[in-house]
Amino acid sequence: MKIGCFALVEPFSPMERQFAAISEMGIKYADLTDNHNGGMLGVEYGFTASLSLDSHPGKIREMAEAAGITLTSVCAHANLLDPASPDRYGTSEIIKAIRLANLLGIKHVITTEGDPKTAFGENLTKEQRIFSICEKLYEPLKWAVELDVELLIEPHGIVTDSIDGMSAILNTLGSEKNLGVCLDTGNSWLGGTEPLDFVKEFGPRIKHVHWKDMPAEMIEKRGTMFGCGMAVIPLGDGVVGIEKIAKELVGIGFDGCTTLEIAGPDNVKKSVERLQKWC
Repeated sequence: MKIGCFALVEPFSPMERQFAAISEMGIKYADLTDNHNGGMLGVEYGFTASLSLDSHPGKIREMAEAAGITLTSVCAHANLLDPASPDRYGTSEIIKAIRLANLLGIKHVITTEGDPKTAFGENLTKEQRIFSICEKLYEPLKWAVELDVELLIEPHGIVTDSIDGMSAILNTLGSEKNLGVCLDTGNSWLGGTEPLDFVKEFGPRIKHVHWKDMPAEMIEKRGTMFGCGMAVIPLGDGVVGIEKIAKELVGIGFDGCTTLEIAGPDNVKKSVERLQKWC
């Protein structure tokens, strides 16, 4: 099992510094986290850790190699429940992420539906939500098949945080070879589903793991909050049951790439030590 890190570990620092900080913690794997179309003022002036989906791949490759980092995924977390709009991260950006991943030799592009921001999105029925997600992922999946990239869906929303919702998306879109699951231990638990149940249900379709543990005070929010960016405690200090999940993943033969979504170098280092012991 490869243990990597979320490439947003130091606020107001460019992506080069994020990769260097990850390497300094003794971690050699990372994801390409925040990204955008075109250019961005914050990137030009060095206070935003984001990479353009329009970048020349050699630029990104050199940046990662300079820090001794291997990139294992491109994050393409989208808004799949609101109507398509030029200012929303959606189908077009996911396709660009897949193309960039292919040029970089990265196998995984990770997406999810996110929270709706409009009255239209908030008022969709369960069936309409599933249709909206699948409609927006139909063309990206065709690109994933063409370029032999795996498009992975992460629990990070009212649909994908449930076994039934995730199953409905996978069954509707098909393409088992190029469509899978990125298990997020914190998000699935927060949304009201036991991560162990995700492992048991989806097994070999889990191709990547995002590690997060949740503190006890988050119990009252279970089932009402769908996804969070980063954990603020090390793995094993919370209530999610990370050790059992790690051992269950090993038991089903998972030996892929994983990403720590954890704030604070000490928390990250402690999480690495524990994962290495459990796996």
